[in-house]
Amino acid sequence: MFLRIDKLPVELPMSPEIDPVAARNVQELLGGRFGEMSTLMNYTYQSFNMRGRDQIRPFYALISNIAAEEGGHIEIVSAAINSLLNGPRQGFDDSENPGDAPWKDLPGGALGGHYIAGGQTALPVDSRGMPWTGDYVFSSGNLILDLLHNFFLENGARTQKLRVYQMTDNPAARTMLGYLFVRGGVHAMAYAKALQLLTGVEMSKMLPIPNIGNATFPEARKFMEQGSHLKLYHFSNDFKEAATIWTGTAPAEYAEGVAGDFEFVDAPPTGGPQVDLAGIASSFAPNYAPQEIMEIANKLYQKAKDH
Repeated sequence: MFLRIDKLPVELPMSPEIDPVAARNVQELLGGRFGEMSTLMNYTYQSFNMRGRDQIRPFYALISNIAAEEGGHIEIVSAAINSLLNGPRQGFDDSENPGDAPWKDLPGGALGGHYIAGGQTALPVDSRGMPWTGDYVFSSGNLILDLLHNFFLENGARTQKLRVYQMTDNPAARTMLGYLFVRGGVHAMAYAKALQLLTGVEMSKMLPIPNIGNATFPEARKFMEQGSHLKLYHFSNDFKEAATIWTGTAPAEYAEGVAGDFEFVDAPPTGGPQVDLAGIASSFAPNYAPQEIMEIANKLYQKAKDH
């Protein structure tokens, strides 16, 4: 079973402007092969399918707990996309006559589906508009192979996040990215530690991949200074055994000057408010306001009279 909390993992600034091109690029981090939908579903199905859970409980608990956090990562990426598509509007906007083609001037690079299918909101697709697919899920039944895949998945995701970071300076996108640089780093390190316990191979020496530290980016450095890179959060009354893996002192290369011991936090993050999406008349979302329906009716009535 799952417990849902009506908050984002951290507070996001609203996008200062509508930025549909950045929204399309960020979609890759939601519905792409290395997106948050993939991390969630990979770890969820591995936990569903794990055999001998009692005998390998710490590893089952680790994968299950990280899977729960990934649900919040889907939410924060979606919130960033929605902020980029909606901008700083606070109230229901003025109605636009559909006959005036209010979307005819969308910039090149915008994703048509955001407007046609989603009403200017996030979709379960990649940056090309291709839908997320269960073909991205790997659950082999072999614990070491699954953990190795997860380590690869986290680093593939980080590579793409870094590339998207280079494509936008929008604060809504970059705050989300900075947070996920750090939290994805936690997950990669956790899987590396689990693999070392099982095999003796120090996978952590490969990190970071790509070889550019999180502290390079001010949006990530902020979260590191809060100790987020040292914390494995707990999202359940169960799965506390993950704490037996997430122990010890963080390696200097990983800590990047913000040193400390790994900490299992027996709670989810404090979180921040949801992104509040005002109504958009031209998207019929949630619908035209009643007074706008009357305005349209009056215009149609007047046109009928004139003819």
